[in-house]
Amino acid sequence: MTATAHLDWDRRRRIGISEAIWGEHKTAEQIAAILESFYGRGEAALVTRVDAAKAAAVAALLPERDLQWHDQARCLSSVPISLEQSDAEAPVTILSGGTSDWPVAKEAQLALAFQGIAASLMLDVGVAGLHRLLERLPLLRTAQVLIACAGMEGALPTVLAGLVPQPVIGVPVSVGYGVSAGGRAALDGMLASCAPGLTVVNIDNGYGAAMAALRILSSSVERVVADRVEE
Repeated sequence: MTATAHLDWDRRRRIGISEAIWGEHKTAEQIAAILESFYGRGEAALVTRVDAAKAAAVAALLPERDLQWHDQARCLSSVPISLEQSDAEAPVTILSGGTSDWPVAKEAQLALAFQGIAASLMLDVGVAGLHRLLERLPLLRTAQVLIACAGMEGALPTVLAGLVPQPVIGVPVSVGYGVSAGGRAALDGMLASCAPGLTVVNIDNGYGAAMAALRILSSSVERVVADRVEE
């Protein structure tokens, strides 16, 4: 089917983060083979950047496995993942400038949920209507870490980092006309931010932002992460 992948089984013990599978540039056969390796070790698996057609192809190759495709996050998981959580209980809040940023925000939320961390979503609070963000600041202050996803000029993380004390992780999104350049304008704007302490990940990298938030949380609060083993 495919060459045997050399997987990093020690990653969770070493850094507290389970290995994820990048799915966009892998074939369905390659993904299926890697998932079988995870099943063989009793490890839960998360595959990022999987569209509907590839998810269906992987499921067809593994008919005995109960795979879950998360269409909005474009991810595939080997175990059920629930995203139900009240805003008051979530240590992470994920914001987006607009509805177009939703897939990246959902990827971040799902990646955190896979690691056992709840995250609430706050959509459509972009700077084009700043009042929408300002009126929700009291709710934002209850979270420990904020992830801000924004396309166009990518101003949302800078504004947010100037208003609240929590760590803010900016995610540039590949949304916008012409000079937005597939998210490059947002990335450059976030990197050039005058807001001190703003962390920035790569374009559309919701997973990377989630793992940055996880590292922040693991260094500041005591957590117990139970092994997620297929029953």
